[in-house]
Amino acid sequence: MTETVLLIDDDPGFRDAYRELLALEGYAVAEAGAAPKALSELRRTSARLVVLDLMLPPTGRAEEGAALADKLLAERPAAKVIVVSGAGETPLALRLVERGAYDFLAKPVDPDVLLSVVARAAARLALEDRVAELERSLAAREGDASAMLGQSPAFLEARTLCERAAPTDVPVLITGDSGTGKEVFARYLHARSRRKDNAFIAVNCGALAPTLLESTLFGHRKGAFTSAIKDAPGLFVEADGGTLFLDEIGDMEPALQVKLLRVLETGEILPVGAARPLTVDVRVVSATHRALESMVADRTFRDDLYWRVRGIEIALPRLADRVGDLPLLAQHFLNLSRALVPRSPVTAISPGAMRRLEACDWPGNLRELRHEMQRALVMAGGRGEILEEDLSPARRGSAPAAPAGDEPAEGATLEEKIAALERREIAAALRATQGNRSQAAARLGLSRQGLLNKMDRHGLK
Repeated sequence: MTETVLLIDDDPGFRDAYRELLALEGYAVAEAGAAPKALSELRRTSARLVVLDLMLPPTGRAEEGAALADKLLAERPAAKVIVVSGAGETPLALRLVERGAYDFLAKPVDPDVLLSVVARAAARLALEDRVAELERSLAAREGDASAMLGQSPAFLEARTLCERAAPTDVPVLITGDSGTGKEVFARYLHARSRRKDNAFIAVNCGALAPTLLESTLFGHRKGAFTSAIKDAPGLFVEADGGTLFLDEIGDMEPALQVKLLRVLETGEILPVGAARPLTVDVRVVSATHRALESMVADRTFRDDLYWRVRGIEIALPRLADRVGDLPLLAQHFLNLSRALVPRSPVTAISPGAMRRLEACDWPGNLRELRHEMQRALVMAGGRGEILEEDLSPARRGSAPAAPAGDEPAEGATLEEKIAALERREIAAALRATQGNRSQAAARLGLSRQGLLNKMDRHGLK
């Protein structure tokens, strides 16, 4: 895509020289000699590259250009504004860079330096475009059924509930251990809602300080606090008409819980420093790995907010409880990992490596499995198959062997004979599946956790 450079300078001679220079490099060029025309040209051309001389009419002072730079960035935050200043305006130019300008050039401007800075800014725009494209692709993939893989009963129950909740506007609370895919479910829900064509915005409530989280969610007015140099709309406004995903809502401070409760009850937000509330139409989807019921009992989470966010609760199973899903998920994550490893061949997972994977408990759930597949692909070094040696050391333990002495002693009680029979059948199932606990559990008609409990009781490893 040909980038348009907007030249803003009150000297026609400089504009002519810059225009010819940039046009020879393949850029489209728009011009303006004062602030009103500059804003008009920005809107008309959708220019994302701006070369701005600070000395503008009507006063010819650098403050005129600085004020215009702020307006340009407020209207188009992604634009790369390169300010041109005299030697005496360097401190002001540096402050503009701190406020969002891309770079500054001192007069007289060397043509080669100008072209270099503009080229660097254009390359940065291209990189940001690529990242945004990948994020949209990932969001679309994670919002689609192809990213909701699995056939285990616990997973299918959660997905069915998600699909039934999606067309409604009822708040949804997604619970589950860390790494079970709570944000994937939130995106899946949004993609099947009436809001799918509007924004899906996610924020981690535990990643921001309480005061910053309040401003991030509800916005603020210019001057509301020291660093508030301009109005900020907040995520509720940005998600208006769409979905706001509040990850780790259990980490939210009590004072902020009160303000969130008001939004859910009235649909009104009050930006920090504002005198009047704003009305928004946002569906809130929350997630937590914490037991909110216990937090309510401990008075660290408001019970009225709990019942508001828990309109429908979707409980996600641990990976260890998704019997039979691991081979499909492991291959899926391996396929995704190929995008990170250039020129990697189509890769399969060897039976031995798969047995090792299925023998693990995966406390980190899907996130841990994804990381393991990325590591294995790198360690495979271009080989077409993942072997046991490519797995991390924690995954390369020995598969369980059949224990000796399965027969009950002569004169054993009925209970002892039943225990021996159970032990023998479990050992046989483990041998038949080469130590694959998930397959052994399915063979015996047990859940994976049920099998692990019985193995522990019988001393099987």
